[in-house]
Amino acid sequence: MRTNLLFARVACSVLLLSALHAFAANPIQVENRKPGATDWQLTRVRLDKADGMRSPFVEGYCSKQSVLAGEPIDIMVSTDPPVKFKIEIFRTGYYGGKGARLMKTLGPLQGAAQPIPPISEKRLRECHWKSSATLTIPADWVSGVYLGRLTTLPDAADQPYWQSYVIFVVRDTRRADVLFQCSDNTWQAYNKWPDAYSLYTDPRGAHAREVSVSFDRPYGRQPQFTGIVNDPLSVGSGEFISFEQPLSYFLEQHGYDVTYCCNCDCLDASQITRSKVFMDVGHDEYWDVPQYRAVKTAIDAGVNAIWLSGNSVFAVSTFSPSSDGRANRIITRTGHFAGLSDEEYAKEEKTMTKDWKRAGPDESLIIGARTIMPANGGGDWICVKPEHWIFAGTGMKKGDSIPGLVGWEHHGSPAKLPGLEVLAEGTVWAGGIKPAHWTSTIFPGPKNNFVFNAATIFWCQDLSMPPGHTLPWSHWSRPHGPDPRVQQITQNLLRHAGCKPAAP
Repeated sequence: MRTNLLFARVACSVLLLSALHAFAANPIQVENRKPGATDWQLTRVRLDKADGMRSPFVEGYCSKQSVLAGEPIDIMVSTDPPVKFKIEIFRTGYYGGKGARLMKTLGPLQGAAQPIPPISEKRLRECHWKSSATLTIPADWVSGVYLGRLTTLPDAADQPYWQSYVIFVVRDTRRADVLFQCSDNTWQAYNKWPDAYSLYTDPRGAHAREVSVSFDRPYGRQPQFTGIVNDPLSVGSGEFISFEQPLSYFLEQHGYDVTYCCNCDCLDASQITRSKVFMDVGHDEYWDVPQYRAVKTAIDAGVNAIWLSGNSVFAVSTFSPSSDGRANRIITRTGHFAGLSDEEYAKEEKTMTKDWKRAGPDESLIIGARTIMPANGGGDWICVKPEHWIFAGTGMKKGDSIPGLVGWEHHGSPAKLPGLEVLAEGTVWAGGIKPAHWTSTIFPGPKNNFVFNAATIFWCQDLSMPPGHTLPWSHWSRPHGPDPRVQQITQNLLRHAGCKPAAP
């Protein structure tokens, strides 16, 4: 009798511990209970010229794309003219709708004008600035996308102050439901700092091979995107605020267990297989081939892949170390993945230079589709298979559309994969007149997992509207902002992958 009673008590204890574990808050939920900042955006930004891209009055960059807790990261800042400044470190998230939390303030620090680097081989502009501050990441800082707001501190009260950002990711190694990969290779590929030195400004053409860019330089305003998003108050933050923050804000608002990383962190499959879902976001055009292999390995191992992006895995951009030996600080465009057919190249010879070549495997095997020509355009996202589980609870019927959700680049030409289904499809128009056919797809993985392709860079725009966020537009078409159908589809995908939001 006593033995039975002891077993019963042990069983009850096990059940209670299991229940408590099931309802225990994950690190993201705990973090978002903390007070958010009412002032974290840029207020005063001054560019070098009206249509310029850099803020020489205060600008900077970090020594690493991502960093673990306990590791140091250097922040290099230039102020021209020299003036004191401070750095406020914010973690972006939900925080009761405020969008960020102040983590630490550094300074006041004495600024100095740091040199613009010379042009080196492959049109590389690599800064060698002196460190302005070294930050060792505290052990209790949760994985996330962090912004360092640089603010000058003028000597007199009647003098103006100026601001810009630096950006970095705090990553971790824990198991988590969702791995949110920032598309920072593409941020850097389009970064023209200091004036015209992106991967698109080579005299041979916009898609020339063997052109390099360095992460050792500030992110300027993206002037080639001013027709897509007019967001001068994101200077220094790459494309995160414009194209990725709405997804992060949405995930953290709903308490999903999410961890963050950069492109270079996904060169090793073990960094992906620790999560149930690999989530690709926004504009993720530039990948190294080892990253493709790592994601392919993760999918084969049972990880679900959710591509809330467009133009993904298109250009092969090999990593190389900085001149002082720091890994993965330079990317060089060497060609494309499976990319375009010969017929499409013939049509786009003005865009795709003659030395453009295939240098990687078929990206559609991990996405379900690929970039098509014309690559730009805007259109509506149209449901064609409403009986599929991704549409549960949306009320969508065949032919129902979500206005302006497809753009400014997209996927089409579905892969010939067993079990692949087209869930939505339609037309985008480049320049408002030149049509292309896009397709949103899903296909089964080998271990009861799935790969979903939203087929558009703009998907995240209909998930949330964080403070200060600006909606983009492209080719006379624009998304409308938070849409309950897009939110429901995204939650259906996460639920099917075994990821649950916080209890209400």
